[in-house]
Amino acid sequence: QVQLVESGGGLVQPGGSLKLSCEASGFTFGNSAMSWVRQAPGKGLEWVSTIGSAGYSSEYADSVKGRFTTSRDNGKNTLYLQMNSLKPEDTAVYFCAKPPTYATGRKIYAPRGQGTQVTVSS
Repeated sequence: QVQLVESGGGLVQPGGSLKLSCEASGFTFGNSAMSWVRQAPGKGLEWVSTIGSAGYSSEYADSVKGRFTTSRDNGKNTLYLQMNSLKPEDTAVYFCAKPPTYATGRKIYAPRGQGTQVTVSS
């Protein structure tokens, strides 16, 4: 059974940084592409980033490109999202998700974890 547990969220000031983690279990993490998605208050799920199984390929939504970096440690079964230059519009619940393939990462967001809240506010 796929289990994904996000952590690292919190309150940060605009311009600040935060690093999220996602611990994975129940599947072969090193063989799976992974994604980050987010949901702002009152809005639907928004794709943020997808990373390939080995970590060499990644892609980002235009809204976060150049500010966010996705990485992974396959030895620790952990996915990361480094978020820099945070803006109030980045406020959302952030989820890690396991898409069927790298190519479907932009559109398929399940299974996913319970999420971690990120609030960007002064």
